Amino acid sequence: MASRPGGKKRLNLGLQGGGSHGAFTWGVLDRLFEVDEIEIVGTSGTSAGAMNAAVMAYGLATDGKAGARAKLAEFWQRIGEAAKLSPLQPSLLDRCLGLGNMDTSPAWLAFDNLSRMLSPYELNPMNANPLRDILADVVDFDGLSEQCSRRLVTLFLCATNVETGRLKVFEGEEIGLDAVMASACLPYLFQAVEVNGSHYWDGGFSGNPPIFPLIYGTDCPDVLIIQINPINIEGVPKSARAILDRMNTLSFNSSLMREMRAIHFVTRLIDEGRLDKAHYQRLNIHTIDAEDVFKRLGVSSKINADAAFLRSLFELGRERCGQFLDAHFDKIGVESSADLEAAFL
Repeated sequence: MASRPGGKKRLNLGLQGGGSHGAFTWGVLDRLFEVDEIEIVGTSGTSAGAMNAAVMAYGLATDGKAGARAKLAEFWQRIGEAAKLSPLQPSLLDRCLGLGNMDTSPAWLAFDNLSRMLSPYELNPMNANPLRDILADVVDFDGLSEQCSRRLVTLFLCATNVETGRLKVFEGEEIGLDAVMASACLPYLFQAVEVNGSHYWDGGFSGNPPIFPLIYGTDCPDVLIIQINPINIEGVPKSARAILDRMNTLSFNSSLMREMRAIHFVTRLIDEGRLDKAHYQRLNIHTIDAEDVFKRLGVSSKINADAAFLRSLFELGRERCGQFLDAHFDKIGVESSADLEAAFL
């Protein structure tokens, strides 16, 4: 890994959502912030990615990269502590079985069946959400909103408008606790989040994460996408649970794949001289993922907040980020390290 002459490596971040799998992103960011030569310009996040983005941005604004690492660690450790009190979390036997799937947990199976018959308005009429309390404790959202409104921090958080189906990107002074919770609102778990008179569900339905705000909202041509939803899963699902899991994964990848196709198309036109480089930005796309691991995890593992499971994903994220830096650091600011055609087309 070598430094590029003339300054820092500038990166935009695209942080996918995927529940507790966001601990992988925590690990990636923790390792990334050990590199002095890397500067984060803007961040687009959805769901768990929006939570990571908000916590990271607040930490960066208050105490630089050390602050970001500390705040992310505090956030995820608090989640692991809160999970000890939840009856839905896996038993010791479940943890010993391996991957973090909760499909054998009686409490999870009972809740999963119940959530298919009753809505969160019936199951959770008080709309309790421990994640909201944790975020409010970890992040001073008034301070973060001010930083964003002054463009000292560039954040784009994605949610889905329940009534129109349109993607909503919160930015600037719109960034706040409600915006983060809107981005992470899974409709079978929580009531729709109201922000300024509109109601929102999880951003993963419309942009996971959206890349276009980074294109129009920053001058940085390099985007690092941290993927926590596998694209390739071998075999045709045949059980009801496996089919639902695959439907979930497909829906939460579809928007990113469409954007990657469009980016690949524009890049090809620029390279062929059919579009003016002065008016169209050529993007360098980079990705970090653990598809080999995530494709073996069921959707139930996304609400597994067991501290040991989160820590294993954190360590995996650090490992994969280290591999990316060793292999592709010199490509940042120069060319894409991701093969868009092979990965997304």
